[in-house]
Amino acid sequence: MNVFARTDTSLIGRWWWTVDRWLLFSLAILIAFGLLLTIGASVAVAERLGLNSFHFAERQMAFLVLALGLMFAISLASVRTVRRLAVVMFPVALSLVAAATLFGPEIKGSQRWLPLGGFTLQPSEFLKPAFIVVSAWMFAEQERDPVFPGWRIATALYLMVALLLVSQPDLGQTVLITVVWLAQFFLAGLPLFWVLGLGLAGILGLVAAYSFLPHVASRIDRFLDPTTGDTYQIDTALNAFRAGGMFGRGPGEGLVKRVLPDSHTDFIFAVAGEEFGALACVGLVVLFAVIVVRGLLNLLREDDYFVFLATAGLLIQFGLQAFINIAVNLALLPAKGMTLPFVSYGGSSLLALSISMGMVLALTRRDTRGGRSARRAWRQAW
Repeated sequence: MNVFARTDTSLIGRWWWTVDRWLLFSLAILIAFGLLLTIGASVAVAERLGLNSFHFAERQMAFLVLALGLMFAISLASVRTVRRLAVVMFPVALSLVAAATLFGPEIKGSQRWLPLGGFTLQPSEFLKPAFIVVSAWMFAEQERDPVFPGWRIATALYLMVALLLVSQPDLGQTVLITVVWLAQFFLAGLPLFWVLGLGLAGILGLVAAYSFLPHVASRIDRFLDPTTGDTYQIDTALNAFRAGGMFGRGPGEGLVKRVLPDSHTDFIFAVAGEEFGALACVGLVVLFAVIVVRGLLNLLREDDYFVFLATAGLLIQFGLQAFINIAVNLALLPAKGMTLPFVSYGGSSLLALSISMGMVLALTRRDTRGGRSARRAWRQAW
């Protein structure tokens, strides 16, 4: 039974009948499963660090309440409001990334975080959705007015973002941003020849990172030849998948979370594999795929170029981040500190992803009653 009647013209009523409910429900399932995994994996980590058993779980639930509020509020917005939000977020996040690079504490060889009281902020997480939406706007403006230098502005913004991320250094986020930006550029009409050329430039950049950044070289060397260094986390994660088998040991019965330092963050997929089994892991992968594919299917009927590019970019970033995390857990990619969206513990990641998916929900909203884009009717009101 539907909560709202189709004749309900209130803000919430109109939202309910225009939002993609399949996408909304898929996100709700992912968030619920992620919270279950975070609670299960973080207790052992907290006890190992001498903290209250539910220290991480309580913090994650507090962030989750704020994140859900953010996602819902942004999903109510019009296209214009989403664009304005990104335009405001981008310079703020860029400045905070620069501040973290210059003044942030060095953690595991990188300066990516800013301590704010009892919370550690990772500004690059918020920079990603803002940059994606602003780039989409620039590409769309050039499509609307060929005289407008949208491609040049987007390229300049990308170089600025990439330079800051490399200086932290954060190669993983740089690669992620680069792939998403290239995908948007291609969708915006960049010839395949130039896409391949820029891709080659990216590969040369990776070679340079391997040559001049020792921690990058160490990770790649250990990935190509495990005998060259410590591969404890990857080996432990793989053992967790083997121990879990097809159906898992059972909720709370896993052992990997007691010995793996990042079991509640980067390697939470291994915890899922041990406790819930390979079938649950496949189900989680399918859930990520459903969210990305469902969002992209909405774009087949889209006539707004900006909405098309912004939504595609946000969904590619979401799916690619999940792919990288899962591939690292399965030893298919070199180790990289990247969270599994809505599953790994982390306040910055959770809040930034909620902003991203709130934008996706807002940009893909439709008027099912009249068959036309609901955004056209809402732009006047917002």
